[in-house]
Amino acid sequence: MSVAMVAGFMTLLDVSIVNVALPSIRADLHLSPGELQWVLSGYALTFGLVLVPAGRFGDARGRRNVFIAGLAGFTLASAAAGVATGPMWLVTARLVQGAAAGVVNPQVSGLIQQLFQPAERGRPFGVLGAVIGISTAVGPLLGGLLIQVFGAESGWRWIFYINVPIGLVAVLLGARWIPGRRAGARERETLDATGVALLGIGVFLLLLPLVQEREWHGNGKWLLAAAAVVVLAGFVAWERRFAGRGTSLVDLGLFRVRSYGLGALVGLFYFGGFTSIFFTYTLLLQSGLQYSALEAGLAVTPFALGSAAAAALGGRVVNRFGRPLVVTGLLLVVAGLVGTMLALHLVPGRGAGIATVLPLLVAGIGSGLVITPNQTLTLAEVPVRRAGSAGAVLQVGQRIGTALGIAAVGAVFFNQLAGDGSWVQAFHSSLLVTIAFVVVALAAAVTDVAAGRSQEQRPTR
Repeated sequence: MSVAMVAGFMTLLDVSIVNVALPSIRADLHLSPGELQWVLSGYALTFGLVLVPAGRFGDARGRRNVFIAGLAGFTLASAAAGVATGPMWLVTARLVQGAAAGVVNPQVSGLIQQLFQPAERGRPFGVLGAVIGISTAVGPLLGGLLIQVFGAESGWRWIFYINVPIGLVAVLLGARWIPGRRAGARERETLDATGVALLGIGVFLLLLPLVQEREWHGNGKWLLAAAAVVVLAGFVAWERRFAGRGTSLVDLGLFRVRSYGLGALVGLFYFGGFTSIFFTYTLLLQSGLQYSALEAGLAVTPFALGSAAAAALGGRVVNRFGRPLVVTGLLLVVAGLVGTMLALHLVPGRGAGIATVLPLLVAGIGSGLVITPNQTLTLAEVPVRRAGSAGAVLQVGQRIGTALGIAAVGAVFFNQLAGDGSWVQAFHSSLLVTIAFVVVALAAAVTDVAAGRSQEQRPTR
């Protein structure tokens, strides 16, 4: 599990660590705005595309070899990104890096399901939740530190180089420590190539207009989202038909399980708000208040610390408190974000980083009580043989939520900025959208709690 967590940390870190390095990358390689967008969003796009097929393949053929292959590909792609000499090279490396990360991540949650009994999974899922929270929140800090140490011209390259030695060690230790599966125990049924193709096309059509929202002007791009709905409807129809003849790519019956269906909904909308916080806040600090990359990274550290501590605690107590723990976490996140808005209003100017320490800490504590318990509760009733694909579907929802949140929050942020030129007001407006995403997640969690209590009160027949 140590090897799996290190790999999960590296792959999720690369979602956010590039944010603070974008100005340096643009200056060094002379990237256009569109190319810069692909460096940032292309990773998330290919990450989301391969999650479910990779999870299903790991379920059927054994997780160790799939994990090692994905981690090796991620390490090589990181090295290639670090030595990039032009825009196309860097964008291609990031696309490959994202796809490799999508291969690795489903195996991590699948290994937890495989190696631990249901009552024991709270603690490892607690560690995984801390990894998710820390990697996302600490990315800007680590990126800023590397740029500060190695300079603006070459510091951005070390953001990718740092993955290479860690990845090589993790590959070697993974081959030695992660249990394999006997050849005779591997599933030999078809891996549902048609389902893989339909899901891949549907997710691609859905994510592409979201990641290109600021680059493609006009409303025509949203026709791709409409096409995605049609393709994904075809995927659902195919999976229902295919399930009667073999093992389908996604077990649609899982969504009839209340804990899984509502838990996936919580993850979708929470990640829509959670990750967009760092996108707009680092823009406010660096471009609006003239913070350095390191200072901007330090300003979001309270969120990371709160998230890490609460995630570890949440993993220990989730089996005792259940879904109400997630509701408590979401309420703390809303309170922390409202407090952040108030702090920026009361302390304008460069004092923003100090003024928001406490509210961001509160929001971080809430986040730690959401991610870990929600992951544990959502996967609690999933059969181990489908753990990889079920966890992958959960992560696809999180990636879609992330892209949707950044697109919606970014649109409000930049439209407000173009209107009156106020960075603080633009952040305030975008934060209202972020809070709206969290509130929808809260509604889903409350629905699950209410349904659970109603079920407990029914007389036993």
